[in-house]
Amino acid sequence: MAMDMTMATMSQTHTRLTTHHQLLTALSSSSTLSHLKQIHAQILHYNSNHEHSNNTLLSKLVLSICTLSSSSSSLDYALSVFSQIPNPQTHLSNKLLRHLSRSPLPEKTIFLYQKLRTIDASTLDRFSFPPLLKAVSKVCAFNHGLEIHGLASKLGLVSDPFIETGLIAMYASCRRIMDARLLFDKMSHPDAIAWNTIIDGYCQNGHYDDALRLFEDMKSSDMKPDSVILCAVLSACGHAGNLSYGRTIHEFVKDNGLAIDSHLQSALINMYANCGAMEFAREIYDGLSLKNMIISTAMLSGYAKHGMVKDARFVFDQMVEKDSVCWSAMISGYAESDQPQEALKLFNEMLRQRIEPDQITMLSVISACSHVGALVQAKWIHTYADRNGFGRALSVNNALIDMYAKCGNLVKAREVFENMPRKNVISWSSIINAFAMHGNADSAIKLFRRMKEENIMPNGVTFIGVLYACSHAGLVEEGQKLFSSMINEHGISPTLEHYGCMVDLYCRANNLRKAIDLIETMPFTPNVIIWGSLMSACQVHGEVELGEFAAKRLLELEPDHDGALVVLSNIYAKERRWNDVGLIRKSMSYKGISKEKASSRIEMNNEVHMFMMADRYHKQSDEIYEKLDEVVGQLKLVGYKPSTSGISIDLEEEDKKELVLWHSEKLAVCYGLISRRKESCIRIVKNLRICEDCHSFMKFVSKVYEIDIVVRDRTRFHHCSGGSCSCRDYW
Repeated sequence: MAMDMTMATMSQTHTRLTTHHQLLTALSSSSTLSHLKQIHAQILHYNSNHEHSNNTLLSKLVLSICTLSSSSSSLDYALSVFSQIPNPQTHLSNKLLRHLSRSPLPEKTIFLYQKLRTIDASTLDRFSFPPLLKAVSKVCAFNHGLEIHGLASKLGLVSDPFIETGLIAMYASCRRIMDARLLFDKMSHPDAIAWNTIIDGYCQNGHYDDALRLFEDMKSSDMKPDSVILCAVLSACGHAGNLSYGRTIHEFVKDNGLAIDSHLQSALINMYANCGAMEFAREIYDGLSLKNMIISTAMLSGYAKHGMVKDARFVFDQMVEKDSVCWSAMISGYAESDQPQEALKLFNEMLRQRIEPDQITMLSVISACSHVGALVQAKWIHTYADRNGFGRALSVNNALIDMYAKCGNLVKAREVFENMPRKNVISWSSIINAFAMHGNADSAIKLFRRMKEENIMPNGVTFIGVLYACSHAGLVEEGQKLFSSMINEHGISPTLEHYGCMVDLYCRANNLRKAIDLIETMPFTPNVIIWGSLMSACQVHGEVELGEFAAKRLLELEPDHDGALVVLSNIYAKERRWNDVGLIRKSMSYKGISKEKASSRIEMNNEVHMFMMADRYHKQSDEIYEKLDEVVGQLKLVGYKPSTSGISIDLEEEDKKELVLWHSEKLAVCYGLISRRKESCIRIVKNLRICEDCHSFMKFVSKVYEIDIVVRDRTRFHHCSGGSCSCRDYW
């Protein structure tokens, strides 16, 4: 009877609820926030007609709101109702604190704590502090954590084991692991939860070896590790790459007859995968009669991390149930294994199956789009991210800056950056690097100065970006000043990457003597990249002996480096040392080493088209080659002469000219000229460095056909417009 009356109330809001019992019944059966708001109005009316306001009804309303929803608006509403209760009971405050600490907005827990303190700090008891400390841990609000610690001490509650454990977790989460350890060491009888908290704290802070030592201390005590602790220790082994200790833990589990649940099985698979021992991970996986979603996801993630995408996809396809985590792992595997098209294809399939992507998925998809360099897809993904609430995430915005930059649209990259409500050092480094890779050194340096004016301290990555900008614009003096300020002004010790930028700066400016001096005096052994910079510069500037020396040093480090063998072959070819060229080619053939094949991609009409040199696989290839003949004829009228200097094969000059005209980027641009509608720009992505002839070809095309051409090669962007390039022929 009471339920019938309540349902009638829900459907007819004008019905007046006049008794305490009716209001409580209505609160218990309400299923929407709007219904609760209607009942709230009637509670206020009920209380106004009685001498003593009934706080029970408002307390019940607060809990009902929390049960229904954890959205920002509903939590704000619950806090608003709570503030209307003159003397809230401690048990209600604690229930609300617990709910807020578990919600997606834990910072509201701290807001409630501050309100409670202004009312009366005595309303807080031993059950109030664990959810408070949990919330502080989640948002890393260290100053609030210190204050809460002080209050707990003042109230004489710090010896409570639940509060002690909460404090350890709080200090560890706020990257104060030594303070966490001091608190742990003061505990008289730490339980399994406390041990797990401190071990996990060491892992959070990257102190994996300390975590393993602490586990040994635990085994020496009377405490028996449970599966939660073992999972944390196995995670530490994986991160530290300590396979031998991980296998010891595996043996410990088997020897002690511990039950291996799905979480422990997953932890073992993850540990072996992170240590690069996929055969052991596979052994565990194959031995399981039942493979649930968690375990299968761990296995496919392991394969994906090691670039074994076919194996990962096999596991993925065998899974009956799939959640967003396993979809993300598979998408990430494709994105990180240089198969971005497959990543985007799988993302579209994920959406068709109505699986909601998470932030990790979006970051993988944005990364895949960056690799493809397809602007139309990039814009669609950006729109999707904004419409689905990902656009507020700092990491997503940082990734979008990089995506637009790699898709050749600096305007959109800058727009994302300027519209960000909050920027961190990664944001600034991303936009500086965006301008650097496009050869716009002036803007990169201006942004760097603005960053410092806004009191954002640059880090090592920021300096790599701005030094790269100087390197690709020939700003030797500016680069030297920045390198010096990094050390003397900002106290950043140069890494091998920073020295690499400086070597590249000198090499591109044909200051090879300074490059050699720096290589000889830097505190690191030169790596493949540094020798490669010197080798390439020698090829460009005709320094045969030094180029040969650099190539041989590189090949000592990496004997099968195809790029070094090809450049060395090219150096010999320029000198017409065909016997030496032949020896290198024979050696490469004998070892099964082949030069990476050049390819170019172009996005037209929402589709990405790929071209190889001289290929005829495209369905419009006849049309493309006809267009190529027409374009070459038009360009020759205004001074274009095919350059064969990059051809390192002993061929007749006319054969060389024909070969250079069939380069993949020329085929791509001709397809762009055939297919473009109203586009004012043709965008091409090439996997290798653009050759001298293709660079000249693009400049001529931009002038004759009055179209902008953007070419992204392996090292930078070339914006060709009106017959000139943004690199000013300095690349």
